[in-house]
Amino acid sequence: MSWSYLEDASGAKGHADKICVPADEAELLQVLKDAAAENAPVTIAGGGSGLTAGRVPYGGWLVSMEKFRRLDVHEGYATVGSGVTLHDLHAAAKTTGQFYPPDPTETMAFLGGTIAANSSGSRSFKYGATRRWLLRLRVALIDGTIMDIRRGDAIPFDVPTIPQPASRKHSAGYQLRPGMDWIDLFCGSEGTLGIVIEADVQLLPNPKELLNGIIFFPSDEAVHNALDQWRNVPNIRMLEYVDDPALRMIEQRYPDVPKAARAAIITEQIIENDSDIDAWAQRLADTGAMEAESWFGSSDFDRERFRKFRHALPETALAITQKNGFPGLGTDFSVPIEKNREMFAFYREHMERIMPGHYCIFGHVGDAHPHVNMLPTTQEEFDAGTAALMVFAKKAASLGGSVSAEHGLGKRKAKFLPVQYTAEQIESMKAVKRRLDPDWRLGRGTFFELT
Repeated sequence: MSWSYLEDASGAKGHADKICVPADEAELLQVLKDAAAENAPVTIAGGGSGLTAGRVPYGGWLVSMEKFRRLDVHEGYATVGSGVTLHDLHAAAKTTGQFYPPDPTETMAFLGGTIAANSSGSRSFKYGATRRWLLRLRVALIDGTIMDIRRGDAIPFDVPTIPQPASRKHSAGYQLRPGMDWIDLFCGSEGTLGIVIEADVQLLPNPKELLNGIIFFPSDEAVHNALDQWRNVPNIRMLEYVDDPALRMIEQRYPDVPKAARAAIITEQIIENDSDIDAWAQRLADTGAMEAESWFGSSDFDRERFRKFRHALPETALAITQKNGFPGLGTDFSVPIEKNREMFAFYREHMERIMPGHYCIFGHVGDAHPHVNMLPTTQEEFDAGTAALMVFAKKAASLGGSVSAEHGLGKRKAKFLPVQYTAEQIESMKAVKRRLDPDWRLGRGTFFELT
């Protein structure tokens, strides 16, 4: 996927006074020195697959990290430049019998971008988000200072406590707490505190066997009943939801999707013995799944086929919105597991009122983090969908959830930060920002709205 330097996958477009593509660390530091001489704001650009305009510049200089392509795989870890794609990291790790656990859907995303947003993805149900897998970061501050930090390196100033939501996934603002280390501060800061040059990321040995499935159901109620049971299945790595409109949206690409299916769960489980496989027959019967029509596989070919099925969902939704002539509108909110059904019902009731027939829901339901994808066909629907995002953000926060589970806030969703945090808490974040970027030049407009 290729995007202009001045836009990202959301369709947001910006402008820059200068575009820089440094070839190495020395050139990057010279760019920062030159920008400082002109007091120019600096926006860092990754691969452009983001959905929040975090890398879209609103003036100033844009610095692309695309040439930072170091990739050295070792036993248990890899050293990776910020411009390396997830696809290349996954491929390199696989040749050594290892894998990188975070699995964001867009594999052409740059590693630096996934660190900036603390991205997660379909395997987050078992492995969590990017932050958990970082061992070392090499970071440039806006003043040209280079920091080479490892897990456990303490922050040498007092860090306040910012309350965290009760949801499993959260990536909105600085997750401040006393005693936190530098890596936890930079990860998820969306390019507002420093520029990630490279990282050491932890790798795990490939499982000996995986069972993958796309399991179809006759109703949404059956899906939710299944989820209540399957979240406790040992070694489940993935629980992804697909609703009926999403199935219909991609059935031209996948005509073998059962016509009677009204929802699906995409699963992946580490298999340790035959009983792990045998147990699925009873599980499917207990939940009323469409066993005969569902798809299962354990080969690399099957996993790739199912991955493409999952990737086709956001890809097709984005293509539809672009064809309709509107920017993408999608949710990235999470709630505590016990509030999942309530949030689902709220999404469905509201969307049926404002945009019936022009939306679908899919995503990381194992973590109570599905994405509502709006497909407006008129300006009226687009305006109603834009307003709905704030309604949904407030509802998620009221249920103890997060206004950004994995995409970050960027510039498009910076308005949600005050929904999650009080003015005092946001001021605590700004105090940290001023310590590292006193002139407020790095990532200007990202999750702190321009005033």
